[in-house]
Amino acid sequence: MRKFIFVTGGVVSSVGKGITTACLGRLLKDRGRKVTIQKIDPYLNVDAGTMSPFQHGEVFVTDDGAETDLDLGHYERFVDLNLTRLSNVTSGQVYGAVIEKERAGEYLGKTVQVIPHLTDEIKSRIRGVGEQDKAEVVICEIGGTVGDIEGQPFLEAIRQMRRELGPENTLFIHVTLIPYVGPSGESKTKPTQHSVRELRNIGIQPDILLCRSKRPLTKEMRDKISLFCDVSPEAVIEGLDTDSVYELPLIFEKQGFGGLVADRLGIDGKPDHSEWEQVVSRVRKPSHRVTVAMVGKYMALQDSYISVTEAIKHGGIANDAEVEVRRVDSEEIEKHGPEKLLEGISGIVVPGGYGDRGVEGKIQAIRHCRENKIPFLGLCLGMQCAVIEFARHVCGWEDAHSAEFSDSTKHPVLHLMPDQEGVTDKGATQRLGAYPMRILPGTRARKIYGSARASERHRHRYEVNNEFRDGLEDKGLVISGVSPDGRLVELIELPDHPFFLASQFHPEFKSRPNRAHPLFAEFVKAALGQGK
Repeated sequence: MRKFIFVTGGVVSSVGKGITTACLGRLLKDRGRKVTIQKIDPYLNVDAGTMSPFQHGEVFVTDDGAETDLDLGHYERFVDLNLTRLSNVTSGQVYGAVIEKERAGEYLGKTVQVIPHLTDEIKSRIRGVGEQDKAEVVICEIGGTVGDIEGQPFLEAIRQMRRELGPENTLFIHVTLIPYVGPSGESKTKPTQHSVRELRNIGIQPDILLCRSKRPLTKEMRDKISLFCDVSPEAVIEGLDTDSVYELPLIFEKQGFGGLVADRLGIDGKPDHSEWEQVVSRVRKPSHRVTVAMVGKYMALQDSYISVTEAIKHGGIANDAEVEVRRVDSEEIEKHGPEKLLEGISGIVVPGGYGDRGVEGKIQAIRHCRENKIPFLGLCLGMQCAVIEFARHVCGWEDAHSAEFSDSTKHPVLHLMPDQEGVTDKGATQRLGAYPMRILPGTRARKIYGSARASERHRHRYEVNNEFRDGLEDKGLVISGVSPDGRLVELIELPDHPFFLASQFHPEFKSRPNRAHPLFAEFVKAALGQGK
């Protein structure tokens, strides 16, 4: 029978449930199990697509075009799988589906209630992702913290699933915080005790506790947590901070986390961590080091560009190198210029974004790369800014801009895609998900990909204006990747440059620590060459 693991969190949010879930997925995959993972977000948004990066970090995009929580990025990177829209469930989706069924008369005149109608819908979605992916194990992370009002129906649903499926087919893991109190110099277990008590009050007894802590747990602390939370001492797993999150699966394995989960669920299979051990070995003892800059506008929150940051690190792993990513606010470049802020940098990445704030700073950074032969990789809006920069300073179209930012320019080198005209709703209406691409022969991109075709994930409304393509190409801009019909520009590059390449798509979403995306691997390789 299919096994279900539920990961909850307590005390505070952002305690590490997503990474814990991703690590567990890797540990079970290394035991030969077919795993799928699901994130439940109790917020009322239908998806993460309309949320600001300052609110909730980056928006992750799946192959089938779902705009999801960033934790799906962790899952895909650690377990090396491609998830779908069924892997992210929100309150907005669940309530919307129940109301639609009520309006259609599917409840046969019954009073529609949280129990059983809402909880049945939640359970159906949890089971559904396992059925779709034909998974042996479904790991389901419940967002937020125990005690949140909006999370109560989801906790009730997973309580019911244990009753229906039995303890041999379900497992509850609770991630909690052991705070370190400075004045007394002590780590405190009381918040964990209260969090578990709150969970037990709604009928869920955790089987395993993963305790985030700044300091190692003593035997006395483990015994105390075991006694007051009613779990065995070996089921108290320590979650210390590490230099690299990619070390965590092996750290957890040494504590017996993977074996404990496997034993509790009757999962056979000897673990083989050889692939992951190679990744960690390169992370721990790199042969080279290089510093690159990421120039963007959402720099106040670390999670705002997390997939880009991780993809750059993957490029480092592929080149046996440690990459320091220096985050540079594009608005600061507008104020102070690129020379000082980008001094000592061996490569620059300009990621995506929305709105005109900071765009001129990105354009200045790209010009700095082009003129000073510094390796450059542009992503989505980063590519569009590269087209604007080239149009202004090489083609001589001084007012060149995107129609997104200027309605008076005579050279709108970027304009709204035809299928976006007349679209008024903001949610899930962009060009989203995986689309095929032709890579033209004789280009750097063709050499990097080693193939004439590829599939990449998109999230945008604007594209290169074909009215100006000939003029751009006449001045030396190489369009190296296009949609199968040739209409949409997917990749641009400059031939007489150490590395100057930009994509309309988001390659960071497909990069893995054990399989770096080729664009990031080659970018880091070029940056390493700059440092020699």
